[in-house]
Amino acid sequence: MQIDDSKRLKFRLMDSDDAQALWALDQVPEVMKYLNGGKPTSMELVNSTFIPRMEKYRDSDKGWGIWQVSDKVTDEYLGWVLIRPMSFFTDSPNFTDLELGWRFFQSTWGKGYATEAAIAIKDAIVANSNVTHVSALAVADNLASVGVMKKMGMNFVRAYLHTDPIGDFDAVHYQMPVTKC
Repeated sequence: MQIDDSKRLKFRLMDSDDAQALWALDQVPEVMKYLNGGKPTSMELVNSTFIPRMEKYRDSDKGWGIWQVSDKVTDEYLGWVLIRPMSFFTDSPNFTDLELGWRFFQSTWGKGYATEAAIAIKDAIVANSNVTHVSALAVADNLASVGVMKKMGMNFVRAYLHTDPIGDFDAVHYQMPVTKC
């Protein structure tokens, strides 16, 4: 699947060759604050855990995976947007509700890149699919991510303990129905 450029951004589906780019973003303590308390991720962890997890849900035909987001003019790597079925790492993934997630360098914060990228990627992937909803999860204190969810048109669903093989966390779940043109 190809995703057309947005107003300011371009997108590329990442793969195992992108370990260095994934690692670089995780070296910024402020970026990692709500993910693990601000600790940089080791390259060993990227290669042993992050890349194998990404490869399990990555499907280039459906557009599932982690999309690198870059400046359309300068080609600067700004961050990424993840899209995969909700509850993917459980016994009952929900293929009609796609989960969005994002991570951007701190220098990009407050410029609307996460919202612009998440909307462009969501719109492209759900256009020709049977997806009925799009969701996002965050730590409740991560007001910037919750703000992106609200700007996208998502509404609060619930607060709960999200369980995941790499770590549980107190989450807020936001969701929106998919409308197709």
